Amino acid sequence: MTDPQDEKATEKFTGGNALELVAYQTGAVVSRVIVKKKTGTVTLFAFDKAQGLSEHTAPFDALVQVLDGVAEITIGGMHHRLGKDEIALIPANAPHALKAVERFKMMLVMIRDATG
Repeated sequence: MTDPQDEKATEKFTGGNALELVAYQTGAVVSRVIVKKKTGTVTLFAFDKAQGLSEHTAPFDALVQVLDGVAEITIGGMHHRLGKDEIALIPANAPHALKAVERFKMMLVMIRDATG
């Protein structure tokens, strides 16, 4: 269930340059939730070079859009190199991992099944 505070916070957000809404930090992965609703989330990430997310699964479909830099995304054992403006669909429950080939920023859109 979504926290009402989260929904109120996202209602205050009206827009901006996605690249400027999350900043790189040395040796770190930084995230900023833009939308958090029962039906899904939109989160911006900034990964420093060689940083990443280890293999995991999520019960929802996800769409990744690289906004800056280059990333390697592994989905179900298949490696994909994505650059600026490229996207990847990660099916629900598919094992996946991300690693920054160089510093990169991405937008992650998680789509929850409204009937489930």
